[in-house]
Amino acid sequence: MESFVYDYPVKNYFGNGATWRALDAELPNMGERVMLAYGGGSIKRSGLYDKLVSKLKAAGKTVVGFGGIMSNPTYEKVQEGARLAREEGIDFIIAAGGGSVFDCCKVVSAQANLDVDIDSLEHGQGGAPTEFIPMACIVTVFGTGAEQNDGAVITNEETHVKAPFLGALPKWAALDPELTLTVPEEQLMSGAFDTLSHCMETYFGTPRVNDVSDDLNVAVQRNVIGNMRCLLDDPADMDVRSEFEYDSAMAENGVLKIGKVTDFQCHMIQHQYGAYTHTNHGMGLAVIHPHLYRHLAPAAPEQFARWARDVWDVEAGETDLETANRGIDALAAFIKEMGLPTTFAELGGDASDQTLSSVADSTVLTKGCAKKLTSDELFEILTECR
Repeated sequence: MESFVYDYPVKNYFGNGATWRALDAELPNMGERVMLAYGGGSIKRSGLYDKLVSKLKAAGKTVVGFGGIMSNPTYEKVQEGARLAREEGIDFIIAAGGGSVFDCCKVVSAQANLDVDIDSLEHGQGGAPTEFIPMACIVTVFGTGAEQNDGAVITNEETHVKAPFLGALPKWAALDPELTLTVPEEQLMSGAFDTLSHCMETYFGTPRVNDVSDDLNVAVQRNVIGNMRCLLDDPADMDVRSEFEYDSAMAENGVLKIGKVTDFQCHMIQHQYGAYTHTNHGMGLAVIHPHLYRHLAPAAPEQFARWARDVWDVEAGETDLETANRGIDALAAFIKEMGLPTTFAELGGDASDQTLSSVADSTVLTKGCAKKLTSDELFEILTECR
């Protein structure tokens, strides 16, 4: 294992009613002016927004709404939120929704306290913000696990770059399975696959030998796969939703990454494809993963074969690579079984040579990947996804 220091300050309130338990405990620590951030309006249609506003106002808080955060949050939206936070003198941010809302607010929290442009600070100067408006996350859409860390991914529409940012680490998160019942089944499955992807992207990092983090990872992957099948049969099963909410948190709270240099090459490819096409993140990952893994397995056949046996229960082939490919076949079949897209055409995204070439040329190459891909091989992988 790699050397590590592990510290985990995010307080998690988990279970049905967790949102209200969290607010009862945390309201005294929020200050007077609270920004309530959300996405396309589902929390208003479900009535959650009004309940949150009533709870906050009853505690003497002034509530400032910040809505319309899109599924691939833009840099322009971040700057809009930062301006609003400064103008309104916001003391605390509550982000209610899923990963896009959380990512946007993490960077809003940092930018509001900066005199410089955060993109220039982080990607030009190599710096990082140190002061933040404190924030918390109320999860209504699980999958990203974004409530568990300080990382964010923001799209710059002018440059077509979907870049990572460091922002605020949430003070607390409410993981309330009841709140996820308003999410469409398609979005639920997309988020669930994102969780599985996070686990795989961590597992296939280095070192490539089996260790305690990998064993924990295998358990979470198997739990996600089993629960996705259960949700397909009964989307209203609250026990399964509870399991998923915790799976999502486990995938991104750092536990599975201890001692690992993660891969996340598939995420880098999808981020750039999403920057050019604005397609759904989890569904894009479902399209790309099997094709990418067929290119990576020959570089790490033993690791992929172990994953095939431990996660998918495939029978061993004559070689590790044969076993690995059987595991990738099982992943591809599972994606189809879950009703997720298997091609860019099914996803509804542009797959022209021009777009795919731009994606290939701009994709970040990750340190933990089994092999260093070239732009030409990335383009080949992307064309296989058509």
